[in-house]
Formats: sequence, structure tokens, C-alpha cells
Amino acid sequence: MIQRMALSAPKRILFAPFIALALLTVIVMGCAETDEVSTLGDWRRRSDLEGVARNAAAGFVIDNIAYIGTGSNADNERLNDFWAFDPARNTWTQIADFGGIARNAAIGFSVGQKGYVGTGLDVNSDRLRDFWEFDPKANTWRRIADFGGTARRNAVSFTLGNRGYVGTGFDGNYLKDFWRYNPATNGWEKVASYGGAKRLGAVAFVIGNQAYVGTGNNNGISEQDWWAYDPAQDLWLEKDDFDDEELVTRSYGVAFSISGKGYVTLGEGNSTVWEYNPETDSWEDLGTFEGAGRLYAFGFAINGKGYVTTGSNGTARFDDLWEFDPLKEQDFDEN
Repeated sequence: MIQRMALSAPKRILFAPFIALALLTVIVMGCAETDEVSTLGDWRRRSDLEGVARNAAAGFVIDNIAYIGTGSNADNERLNDFWAFDPARNTWTQIADFGGIARNAAIGFSVGQKGYVGTGLDVNSDRLRDFWEFDPKANTWRRIADFGGTARRNAVSFTLGNRGYVGTGFDGNYLKDFWRYNPATNGWEKVASYGGAKRLGAVAFVIGNQAYVGTGNNNGISEQDWWAYDPAQDLWLEKDDFDDEELVTRSYGVAFSISGKGYVTLGEGNSTVWEYNPETDSWEDLGTFEGAGRLYAFGFAINGKGYVTTGSNGTARFDDLWEFDPLKEQDFDEN
């Protein structure tokens, strides 16, 4: 966080030293009353989702278009509609309904020109392990091989190279296993389990050739550890923990990466935005999310901007969409 204080250029002072000191003190105190804290990272509201407000949605990004669907509405009814958002036009378009049964707490990822959605909870809150592939050119869904692990909810997912990865979550027990999907063979294989504790409601983003996973809840305890997955070694590498004193620990937040840095926000009523720098393995506070605090939101990044949409706060559901620019300065008055 950058602090700035503007002082007028000093005039020539011909008074006794103690008088000059007193005057300088008055000047500094006067400036302190208007001191501002400037933080890189600005939010602006964009076009609301045209579908119903929801939480625990799933989605993916293909060719600078975000695809978002499923989730549950304010009556906790599971949904199967899907929508495409074009940031360049700031517009939403409804696409083919999700191919599987309605659900929430599912996950999604993209590989190449296809999107993938699976797992979650059905209308009876039964856990699922079916998986579906979306072709945006044909606007169609097709069922693919079921997820390799157990049926679960609130897992995390990411893409490295031409493979999709799914892990952690809850199948009646907290989980830390990870599985890799190969679209070329339509097959799943187990990879190294997560390096930290079991959990659900974690977040993930990818920077370079590594994925970063952290936060989440394990038996009622919010986790603060942070790990990087190296697919070349099939190995999890422990990174710098979130600082517990600054209340960064959370569950059901959102994360995305922009230009070599990762961003984590929201979850459990915590709206602070944190930036992760993998080169220094360190975190920096970038102010707060400017929309309403929420859980179970959906986040993604396109063309150097981050986006947050949907989610819930108590029984309320959201359909607003917010765009984050990490390079634009946001000013706050401390008083």
C-alpha cells in the first residue's frame, strides 16, 4: 500500500530555530489531515448477469469469453442454465443449458477450445461425479468420462498445458486427492495429493507452468497455507502462508491471475484483495472489493482484468459483475 503526503516547497525562514520548528509542525499536522492512501487495484461495475441471481456457480474461459452457469437461486433451487460474457462488448448471451442435471458447488475448467464442468450437488444434495464437455462452436454439451475420484462438492480446479486438474472438496469426508484429465484419451489419472491439509472451499490460480492452491476449510478450521503444484515433477511445493493476523484465511473465496501475479478476495465476509507475487513469494494488501461481501462467488480473468460475479450473503443471491484493474490506482481517505 503506497502512502503519499504532499508538502509545499519550503519558503526561506528567517526566524529563530524554535519558531521555525513550530511552524513546520503546524504545516505537517495540517497536511496529515488530508493524507490519502493510494492503492493499485480499482473496481468498476459491469453488466449484470442476465440469468437469475445465484451462488456456487461453475464456469470457464475460452477465447476471451467467460462461460458461467449452474448454481442455486434464492430458494436454493439448483440451476442448469448457462451464459456467455463478452468483456469487449460488456454483454451476456444465453447458451445451451448445461448437459447434466441441475446442480451447484460444481467446478469447471477449459482445455484448448473446450470447456468442462462436473461434480457438485444435485436437487437432493446428493454428491455427483459426472463430467461434461462444452463445444462453443457447436453450442453443445456431451458427457465424458466420469471424474476419477469420488463424488464430491466444493472442489478446486485448474488447467496446466493440455490437462485439467480437479482436487480437494468434500465427499462426506474432507479431501486432498488430485486428479488429471486428458481430453485426448478421455481419461483421468491420479496425481500427487495436495501438500497441505484436507479441505473444501479452497481457491486456485495458475501462473506460468505452476498452479497455486490455498485457503479453504478443514473440519471447521480456515486454512492459511499456500502451495504450488509443479506438473513436471508431480510435486507440491510449500509457499508463504497467508498472514493470520491480517485475517486472510477464508473459505469459499475467489481467485484469478493477471500478468504473472495472483489475486484472492472475498469469502466469509472478508472483502480484502490480496496480490501474490511468485517471484518474491509474498502477499500485498490491495484494498477491498467494492461490491457487497459474499461467499460462493465466481471469479475469472480476461485480457489483464479480473472479474467477480454472483455469490451469496446469507439468503441473498447476487447477479452483479465487477471488473478489477490491478494497474489502476484507487484512492482512499483515511479519515
